[in-house]
Amino acid sequence: MKIQLALDRMEIAEAIELTRKVADSIDWIEVGTSLIKEFGVASVKELKRAFPAKTVVADIKTIDNARYEFEMCFESGADVATVMGVSPLVTIVACMEVAQRYNKQVMIDLLNTSAEQKRALMKYKEAIFCDHVSKDEQEISGSQNRGMKNGELLEDPDILVAAAGGISLDSIGKLRETLNPAIAIIGSAITKADNPAAAAAKFKQICLQEENLV
Repeated sequence: MKIQLALDRMEIAEAIELTRKVADSIDWIEVGTSLIKEFGVASVKELKRAFPAKTVVADIKTIDNARYEFEMCFESGADVATVMGVSPLVTIVACMEVAQRYNKQVMIDLLNTSAEQKRALMKYKEAIFCDHVSKDEQEISGSQNRGMKNGELLEDPDILVAAAGGISLDSIGKLRETLNPAIAIIGSAITKADNPAAAAAKFKQICLQEENLV
């Protein structure tokens, strides 16, 4: 299980400084939606410049104007960009085409997608599928319920699954049992920890232990 560090609600310099502290324990760096909204794709460019060997995810959450937005992300150094699964299928197709042209990857965010929409999206086998519990669901309604359980709709073992939203040191073991994602997207459990480096190292240790048990 790879660890994707989600960076949100902070300045670019703060994001870079924090990532340096935890870089040895994380695999992918997510330039969060709030960073991109506040500072533009300069945030993507600066994170990739600071960490050229890391996979950088631009969490732009495209839902329209796909070619322009994905080209902008990839030109700024992103290795992966995100599109909402509830987008029109023509938007998903455009994202896949741009990613193929740039030799990059697409992450499809399954937030609020129906079972029917999930089934329609599974044909894009080269994409990464993100099972996402939103910030509002966590903070306002208190929900931690995920949309995909025990491999639901993921019959192809080659499909890559990511999980995002509320992942903590206490819940990551359960996440392995219920969803077993290839990528765990972790934000505040690391970024808001008293000691981010120690928290990230603990997550990495748990992931490595779990891998050895599989």
